Amino acid sequence: MKTSISSALKTTLKATACAALLASASSAFAQSSVQLYGQVDEWVGAQKFPGGKTAVQVSGGGMSTSYWGLKGAEDLGNGYKAIFALEGFFLAQNGQYGRFTGDTMFSRNAYVGIESPYGTVTAGRLTTPLFVSTILFNPFVDSYQFSPMVWHTYLGLGTFPTYSTDQGVTGDSGWSNAVSYSSPNFNGLSATAMYALGNTTENGAKKWSGQVLYFHGPFAATAVYQYVNFNNVPSDLGSFGTSGVPGLKSQSVAQVGASYDLKFVKFFGQYMYTYNNQQVTSWHVNTAQGGATVPFGPGSVMASYAYSRDGGGFDQTRQTAALGYDYPLSKRTDIYAAYMYDHISNLSSGNTYGVGLRAKF
Repeated sequence: MKTSISSALKTTLKATACAALLASASSAFAQSSVQLYGQVDEWVGAQKFPGGKTAVQVSGGGMSTSYWGLKGAEDLGNGYKAIFALEGFFLAQNGQYGRFTGDTMFSRNAYVGIESPYGTVTAGRLTTPLFVSTILFNPFVDSYQFSPMVWHTYLGLGTFPTYSTDQGVTGDSGWSNAVSYSSPNFNGLSATAMYALGNTTENGAKKWSGQVLYFHGPFAATAVYQYVNFNNVPSDLGSFGTSGVPGLKSQSVAQVGASYDLKFVKFFGQYMYTYNNQQVTSWHVNTAQGGATVPFGPGSVMASYAYSRDGGGFDQTRQTAALGYDYPLSKRTDIYAAYMYDHISNLSSGNTYGVGLRAKF
């Protein structure tokens, strides 16, 4: 009898232990997650850069650059989480990875970090605060084909040998060798600070940025500052031979933006001041953008105008205007049509127009 009770007790204890182990494993599994996501964007149309010739093309990234990503989080307890993300751009028109030939595989983001009640710290390759502020406060968001503000900010200084200009921001929309801190959200107010090292023995090689974002009801605003004093070579942001801007030592960029949503129309506005310090001289650029989105049927009409002017340097002006319509086929898929006019002083005008399809997953 005692043997039978003892055997039954052992069996019960074993079952209980197994159940506890399975529950523990299930709990641990539930506290960790990995997600696959991204989007594919293709458009058909024609493009003519200022001073260039028209090219008819099937191309990627009409409204958003195509990318895919993996991200995950593990609950560490007490409000702490370990996080990671690997995100890479790709060209769906030819199957190549990156935004262009020579781009790295995970050029969008590649980081690990810790989330806590006191904010989030990440390290690796990170999207810059300036890029975030730039895309949040213009109607065409992150379009490298149709957003006037993106063109004036990122398709200018030393980045586009297709035309000569000394306007725009040097460097990429993401920084490698970077560390970032983002604060918790305080009633719609948050802040981010980022610092990137040159990974060389040159102490002056660095990039840093600070940003404030505010979202409250229909109103949103941002202020961001970015300083860069190296690119590939410390103390020299690049030769820029095709753009005629050699020996650039440093660049400072300050940008503010705001939006207000009246439901029947949403207004956007941005102002950016760029100061360039060259070895023998310096110059600055003033940039402003205004735009709106208007609901029309199931979709929305987008309109934007950006203007930049040099103070010194090439003494150029640049005017870019865009008009588009975005039509949602579902929550994940939309089609769009857009036209953009681009003019830089002393060059023939450029224009881009086409239709496209974007699918998110």
